[in-house]
Amino acid sequence: MKLNICRIYDAESKENVEFSLGDHVPDYGTKLTIKLPNDEKLRYKIAIDYQTSPDATGLQWLSPKATAGQKYPYLFSQFQPTHARSVLPCQDSPGVKAPYTATISAPHEFTVLMSAIRDGTKELSVGKLSHFIQKIPMPSYLIALAVGVLESRQLGPRSHVWAEKEIIEECAYEFANTEHQLKTAEDLCGPYVWGIYDLLVLPPSFPYGGMENPCLTFVTPTLLAGDRSLANVIAHEIAHSWTGNLVTNRNFEHFWLNEGFTVFIERKIKGRLESSKSQDFDAFIHISNLNEAVNLIGKTNPLTQLVVNLNGVHPDEAFSVVPYEKGQTFLRYLESVIGGPEKMEPFLRSYFDKYKYQSIDTNDFKAYFEEYFHDNENLQEIDWSAWLYNPGMPPVIPDYDTSLAVVCDNIVEKITAWNGDEPAPITLKDKETLSTFQVIYILQKLSETTAQSIVKLKVLSNIFGFDNIKNAEIKFLWFRICLKAHWEEKVDSVFHWINVVGRMKFVRPLYRDLYNWEKTRELALDNFRANKQNMMHVSAYTLAKDLHIDE
Repeated sequence: MKLNICRIYDAESKENVEFSLGDHVPDYGTKLTIKLPNDEKLRYKIAIDYQTSPDATGLQWLSPKATAGQKYPYLFSQFQPTHARSVLPCQDSPGVKAPYTATISAPHEFTVLMSAIRDGTKELSVGKLSHFIQKIPMPSYLIALAVGVLESRQLGPRSHVWAEKEIIEECAYEFANTEHQLKTAEDLCGPYVWGIYDLLVLPPSFPYGGMENPCLTFVTPTLLAGDRSLANVIAHEIAHSWTGNLVTNRNFEHFWLNEGFTVFIERKIKGRLESSKSQDFDAFIHISNLNEAVNLIGKTNPLTQLVVNLNGVHPDEAFSVVPYEKGQTFLRYLESVIGGPEKMEPFLRSYFDKYKYQSIDTNDFKAYFEEYFHDNENLQEIDWSAWLYNPGMPPVIPDYDTSLAVVCDNIVEKITAWNGDEPAPITLKDKETLSTFQVIYILQKLSETTAQSIVKLKVLSNIFGFDNIKNAEIKFLWFRICLKAHWEEKVDSVFHWINVVGRMKFVRPLYRDLYNWEKTRELALDNFRANKQNMMHVSAYTLAKDLHIDE
């Protein structure tokens, strides 16, 4: 995380300015103190000459073999939560927001992209300079950079998708409905203020489903299902344009204000574009994910609270599904208490407008919610303390429409009761009536039951085509079921996949499953050590803890 500070000076007079560096704190960096000149000026423009380290935790340098084209290297950044400080000197807290400009030099054949408006490129004899302007103040974790040999395709009047040429057409098809999602989000949240909304589909080592960098959402190639079935992740990143980017958590103890709100808005977009049944089904099936996370972290662990205390805890270590799903569950509960969407949605627009360009905490949200609904007679029902500060599962699970889940539950019941020798209780014709998310739900429920026999799994694989499935969500759950059944034949396929895919949502549970099976434990440890240099810092850091490796 160390930066080499070469010189600090007054940008106008060019005179050097005194500075000092504090002690290096592992995982957090070093305090930089600048002594301002002893004069009567109220504003200073200070310049810092510095060098980054080759192992800066916020940057991922990919060799050509890790890209689709296999010919050129690739660079991308991931600064959330606290890695901007490894690349530039800054007040690396979401409580501090600033606009920025940047000029980046790169060889001629490379495209440079940032979380800002592109402001022209100047060709030089030895390369080119790319200029960027971001006029809207934002936290340091949203500064983003990517450099690669890229192409683009237009998706709409304010959107392009960028990717390597080998996958660009696939990406353009998958995300063709981006403008429709963006307009729906505007109807819910108010005007989109960031100008452009571009997508960059990164190489597979990217650790998240998406990263909501303003003007340039980073997305994982695991969304390329071929049928647009996973494009709901784009709705999530679009929602961040208001929840997180426009109104930001003051620090990561209040991360639910970013992510819980975003999931809540994402599902409202889904409800408007598909159906309220689909919206509720999405929320309902994620209760299982939340329950698994709470059990894994510990039902009494304070990290399962909505508002957490991160004293002595690195934000990377606290990352989980809890702020996402427990947060959205709380908001859905609040919506039901105050009178439904027709009451909640005008509040959301007012909330975003009141706190735009600011960083806030949970008390700010609570105070404004109570002020806005001061005359609502149901307000006193809300136990804020239980929701915000009690660990474990939410105190109330909303009354979701579960009609789409009931069909799946019946299928799961038949599969678990089936002995494997008789004809399968589900046919190809039955399978064709199911949506992608219903198949995901069925697999999720099967993964929660006792291990299925390999005989049964072979039949199910033939019916559903699991061995050749492109949908990453389905592949992930299928692999978990295979590992639970101790199907040795599938182990090599699991290792191959986790060595290609960097998305933590998939990689961490599969590594844990491999570790928990005694026969594959050492293989998992050896595989992690052999491949961790290809992972982003947050992935390697959290996986080491999952695998009980002290590094």
